[in-house]
Amino acid sequence: MKKSLFILALVVLVGTVSSAPASAGFFDFLFGKDNGEVNLYTNRHYDTDEELLKQFEEETGIKVNVLKGGSDELIERIAREGKNTNADLLITADAGRLHRAKAAGLLQAIDSETVLNNIPANLRDEDNQWVALTVRGRVVVYAKDRVNPLEISTYEDLTADKWRGKILVRSSANIYNQSLLASLYALNGEKYARAWAEGVLNNMARAPRGNDRAQATAVAAGIGDLAIMNTYYIGKMLNSSNPEEVKVAKQVGVRFLEPTHINVSGVGLTKHAKNRENAIKLIEFLSSAKAQKFFAEANYEYPANPTVEASALLKSWGDFETQDINLTKLGEFNQQAVEIFNEIGWQ
Repeated sequence: MKKSLFILALVVLVGTVSSAPASAGFFDFLFGKDNGEVNLYTNRHYDTDEELLKQFEEETGIKVNVLKGGSDELIERIAREGKNTNADLLITADAGRLHRAKAAGLLQAIDSETVLNNIPANLRDEDNQWVALTVRGRVVVYAKDRVNPLEISTYEDLTADKWRGKILVRSSANIYNQSLLASLYALNGEKYARAWAEGVLNNMARAPRGNDRAQATAVAAGIGDLAIMNTYYIGKMLNSSNPEEVKVAKQVGVRFLEPTHINVSGVGLTKHAKNRENAIKLIEFLSSAKAQKFFAEANYEYPANPTVEASALLKSWGDFETQDINLTKLGEFNQQAVEIFNEIGWQ
């Protein structure tokens, strides 16, 4: 009752002090009404995302305003903007970063039965403050002419002496590596995680450098025989407009390690979202079978919605068993993973 009286008094005050009608935007803000737009902060930079947002706009009439940037940069910006943030949604390419945004108090629960039905529990936050949109496997890519893939079946196999001087991987600053080690820590404990990291470090072909594509390129060039990288990069290289990338991708094979570590691109609903209803509609759209199929076919990522099949290319690489872990753990154990990397000297 007190709130209603306050709002009524404020409306009267606005009408009194101004001879012009109060703007629709002001009343939308006052009553928490969506204004026909939704503001998305994202670190993804793919044509698939732009096409899906365009389809959403055409189907719903809701305009999507996009701000792109690095994941950490966007999280820091939302924190800095506080209650005045323009962000309704945050999309990042790692569950660890989504957990980081949640831990900073920047997100709220996504209250939608549609979304919860579309995305299984292990691919969303325990409090439903973020959900996965796509899935990637962190696998081993090997030189087809030098490696029998049957020689390596688990992440532990990467620490064997036979691979001394033959493993390629990016730096420990990379969030994908941090999440992989965090998963091993969560599943097997500190001793196992430390021993694994030390074993891989001992077997590296060179000091870590470059991105995932650079690791595949180094395998093709003979600098090493095995590279740790995400699956979707091979899909993008095989279908690249750059002939050199296609040539590299054809020289390497994909080997899933059992159980396979997966990570996600996911979306969180910001705590101070001004366009909450429209934001949830966009999440429902992106998690739908139609959008998930487009992610899978056009960007070579595994669908998060289990009713959607992987693309023909991804299915050609075979089935695999994923780690039995809720991806929230990737964020919860991130700090321990970073400490291990620093202590053993993984650059």
